Amino acid sequence: MATRSPSRPKPQPSARLEKADLLDLYRIMLLSRKLDDKEIQLKRQNKIFFQISGAGHEGVLAAASKVFRPAYDWFYLYYRDRAICLGLGMTATEQLLSAVAAADDPNSGGRQMPSHWGHKDLNIVTVSSPTGTQFLQAVGAAEAWLRYSQNDEITDRDDEIHGDEVVLVTTGDGTTSEGEFWESLNSACNLKLPLVYLVEDNGYAISVPVEVNTAGGSISKLVTGFPNLLIEEVDGTDPIASFDALSRAAEHTRQRKGPAMVHSHVTRPYSHSLSDDEIQYRPTTEREADAAIDPLTTFPAMLLSEGIATEAELERIRAQVEEEVAVATETALASPQPSTDTIYDFVYSPDVDPTSEQFDTEDDPQFTGNPTTMVDLLNICMRDEMARDPRMVMFGEDVADCSRESNITEVKGKGGVFKVTWGLQKAFGSHRVYNSPLAEANIVGRAIGLAIRGLKPVVEIQFFDYIWPAYMQIRNELATMRWRSNNSFASPVVIRVTYGGYLKGGAPYHSQTGAGIFTAVPGLRVICPSTALDANGLLRTAIRCEDPVLFLEHKHLYRQTYNKAPNPGPNFMIPFGKARRVREGTDLTVVTYGAVVQRSLVAAKEMEEHHGVSVEVIDLRSLSPVDWETIYASVRKTNRVLVAYEDSLSWGYGAEIAARLADEAFPWLDAPVRRLASTDTFVAYAPTLEDFMLPQVATLRTAMEQVIQF
Repeated sequence: MATRSPSRPKPQPSARLEKADLLDLYRIMLLSRKLDDKEIQLKRQNKIFFQISGAGHEGVLAAASKVFRPAYDWFYLYYRDRAICLGLGMTATEQLLSAVAAADDPNSGGRQMPSHWGHKDLNIVTVSSPTGTQFLQAVGAAEAWLRYSQNDEITDRDDEIHGDEVVLVTTGDGTTSEGEFWESLNSACNLKLPLVYLVEDNGYAISVPVEVNTAGGSISKLVTGFPNLLIEEVDGTDPIASFDALSRAAEHTRQRKGPAMVHSHVTRPYSHSLSDDEIQYRPTTEREADAAIDPLTTFPAMLLSEGIATEAELERIRAQVEEEVAVATETALASPQPSTDTIYDFVYSPDVDPTSEQFDTEDDPQFTGNPTTMVDLLNICMRDEMARDPRMVMFGEDVADCSRESNITEVKGKGGVFKVTWGLQKAFGSHRVYNSPLAEANIVGRAIGLAIRGLKPVVEIQFFDYIWPAYMQIRNELATMRWRSNNSFASPVVIRVTYGGYLKGGAPYHSQTGAGIFTAVPGLRVICPSTALDANGLLRTAIRCEDPVLFLEHKHLYRQTYNKAPNPGPNFMIPFGKARRVREGTDLTVVTYGAVVQRSLVAAKEMEEHHGVSVEVIDLRSLSPVDWETIYASVRKTNRVLVAYEDSLSWGYGAEIAARLADEAFPWLDAPVRRLASTDTFVAYAPTLEDFMLPQVATLRTAMEQVIQF
């Protein structure tokens, strides 16, 4: 096994820690351990439902609580971090309220497992279960300081940032294997962000030892090539040495010299969790060696041997802790569980409703200029919104005009591969429009952290085909943030992404759709406009609402002539959940969206010309939420429905529309609900194959005929 810790010199009291501080360190450590023990007892009594401990980590975490500042610095923690939460000001009662899933639990209101810390008043951002997702969000939170400090148009920025604030992100050694750890280091070092990494290395990732998990067995040795990164390695079972190492790291970042990493060697005297049994993979000699350096044994012994504390003083602390845990336990066990009628609370913002009339100015556009393309009206919307809201920032791959500012006056500018963001960097500056690394999780994770700090990120994923590295951040972090924190935190990020086929040569990796994968995610709004005007109004609503939005921009529609419109003005908005009836009809309803809308219109016209059939076409525009009332009203009129969409037929978005119609509109149906979609394959490069795979006017007309003839 690799060496797990540096040599252990005799602890020496720090010149910066007074006696009261040292005694408080012991109190925090002991309280943390006793709460772990109490939770283990309650779990065995079936009074709580899960337990994972911070035992062995208390020394470095208690020290960290003396270095970093609650409600001033920001904290992205992980599940072993009970002690730092206590030291920052979270109470024993608050932690046990989480364990019993009480309604009054300030961490999550009973919505998350115990040890998923979150406390708005202390700037402890809600923890989630996926390992490693916190790194990029912490980068974004640290980046918020940079973006605020660069932008004097934000008049209240001094209320949002401090000149020497830092962000602390913590992790176990196992999680440093996650790719997002390395992505975060890349951005933190590149931007010289005020971010401190605390690696709590207890030698194991559940049962996997550190030398198997980490090449060479030492994460601090692996990261030595990162520029501007201060690296400290310390015995984390020694609170005094930990305090000194963390103080150096914090000072480095407070002076804006770049990020820092403290590699802390700790122990894990208990199994990974109560679902694990370490005896199965750790020998007795190894566990006994850890027990000999347990900070709950060595630290009070040092306080006595150095004459810093008396046995009576330590005994008073022990008695106080026992009483505190007993009172907290009694309070927590008596606290009511959350009411079942609260389950839908905070899936979305309770204050800003993007489906409301507040966002409906569609009937009063203030048109100026000549009709122009979707690309231009999207650009105009973002230009208007950036002028309106100085907190709005934009980034992604290639979205800037030119990253090297010294060249920006000499070049035309990139502005995205489709030119949607062209000219915005030149208009608003590189501190508001900038390029990201080629890393999709990096884009979304950073955006979440920026949004937590009050900025408005509108980010771009270059192609829908490559959104999948960011799916963890979207599904498990972005969409759940408000709900899992019980409305303590929110991340109203807008993710713009190009979408779809009909490209002639897009092939499998530039033609993908898959809206249904994202509409199945609670907490996420999903929008897909088919016209330039709708794109302008819906994007403005997306930017101004307080929910995360996935904004699908169909590449095929970017520069079509049939969907052009003049500029509708800087206050033109279309509410979410409002479909558009693009063609009136009486015999058949077609429910569709995106690039299939125009094909449906052409097929509908042919049906009327050749068969005298009147087809009504509804463009959903908003895929989540859905305008069910408009659909039902149309079905009650026509009694026949075709759902047409570009996703694959099976398990696709249209299946939900069909199922809802079967449930809610069955009495009005004179024929089965039919779906027409892409084949259950991937999109091919050969144009003849692509045309065959995707819905076309001819196949739409055939499907319409079949529904009418039933």
